[in-house]
Amino acid sequence: MILLTRVDHRLLHGQVAVSWVNGLHADCIFCVGDHVANSEVWKATLKLGKPEGCKLVIKDMAHAIEAINSGVTDKYKMIICVQTIAEAERLIDGCPRIKSLNLGNTKASDTTRTVSRQVFLEPYEEEILRKLIERGIEVEIRPLADDKKVLAKDVL
Repeated sequence: MILLTRVDHRLLHGQVAVSWVNGLHADCIFCVGDHVANSEVWKATLKLGKPEGCKLVIKDMAHAIEAINSGVTDKYKMIICVQTIAEAERLIDGCPRIKSLNLGNTKASDTTRTVSRQVFLEPYEEEILRKLIERGIEVEIRPLADDKKVLAKDVL
């Protein structure tokens, strides 16, 4: 069961490993992305941050979509983490069962707009989010499980 699909450029860190895993009673963190799945450094780093008693799975996008759609992941109470909004869109496009998206942390740059304390959006990312919202995907901004949910449609 997918409990949360989250965009966080850091993937697995304290907010996910403590707040979200405990708040949702998750037993699996699924880190998805072509870059992370093919980087030994990323994989080693993620394994260090894995909370005790929680499974960590790292897959490239195609294999993650296949696993989710096949039902093999249904036995887990799962948090899915991707690094970018573009990756989230690709995952949602490939997995119709994903109906919501959490924006946790995105990188700031000279071309991003600040929409919350930890979420910075490029113009093309705002467009992706608008399209997802139009399709009925709930997009929320919430760093921690106990934080108040802010709907992205209200700040875009």
